Amino acid sequence: MTRRSLLAGSVGLAAGVATAAPFLLPKYDRVRRPARSRVAIVRADEYSERLEGTLVSALRLFDPNLAGKSVLLKPNLVDFVPGVDINTAPVLVTAAAECFRRLGARSVAVAEGPGHQRDTQLVLFESGFQEELAKHYIPFIDLNRDELVKTKLCANYTGLGHLFLPRTVLSHDFVVSMPKVKTHHWSGVTLSMKNMFGVVPGTKYGWPKNILHWSGIQRSILDICATVPIHFVIADAIVAMEGNGPLAGTPRPLHSIVLADDPVAADATCARLMGFLPERIPHIREAARFLGNASTALIDQLASPVKAPDTPFKVVPEFEHLRAS
Repeated sequence: MTRRSLLAGSVGLAAGVATAAPFLLPKYDRVRRPARSRVAIVRADEYSERLEGTLVSALRLFDPNLAGKSVLLKPNLVDFVPGVDINTAPVLVTAAAECFRRLGARSVAVAEGPGHQRDTQLVLFESGFQEELAKHYIPFIDLNRDELVKTKLCANYTGLGHLFLPRTVLSHDFVVSMPKVKTHHWSGVTLSMKNMFGVVPGTKYGWPKNILHWSGIQRSILDICATVPIHFVIADAIVAMEGNGPLAGTPRPLHSIVLADDPVAADATCARLMGFLPERIPHIREAARFLGNASTALIDQLASPVKAPDTPFKVVPEFEHLRAS
């Protein structure tokens, strides 16, 4: 049995735990939720150089104050599977980097700690990230091997108390989560908040971040996102993934990029675009109590309105309850 098939065989157990205990007791230090949040859903039909123009126009809707700030882009770069679109598209990441430069950022870097493949350089090369980043002179930091800082958790749903986190993530002024919109066989969805698993170093916590899985995926998401603030979200939903994600699903084009100044609002919006009810996803529902806004009444849509698909995304059986119909 391969390692990947062993992981897939654990789906029932992990998802069962998530659905059997959907209500979490509040364990956060303070409420950080803004009064209102902003989301922009913009049309993008393909991965091309035109993405930079699309993104800069969308970013200007938020009028971000980036002058003199260091920006860190955190894409979803989990592994490389030939023929399967599992990562944030490299061309979208470099387009975002160029936009932040144009908007006055002092520096822009890309960082990730792949969750499945121990050889980060191999993933960079095979995925096309290495070539694309080099073309735009964008530095990359391997978060699995960065200098670590023992950091007290600002929420303690896992009971871990602290995490050893990369100094790179803690030292940047403006952290942007850039997930690939996908279903997930252990957490239901993997969006901007779940994407932050990649900041937890595999050299300390295992592959695929085993200690976080044992402590509870939904709980770990909350602890990480309370402790490492996401300042902005750019979600790749041009071609999303449904079914047995995050590695073995099938492509589902949404022709969209979702931008937001609140990761909870971003994830709730993405869930609705997938045909899911965000209040049925434990980490989104709980994060809406203290990290951000999930209610449509508290989210200002700056571009296209949220439109649920006629057919919700396919999911593994354990998460059928997420679907709105």
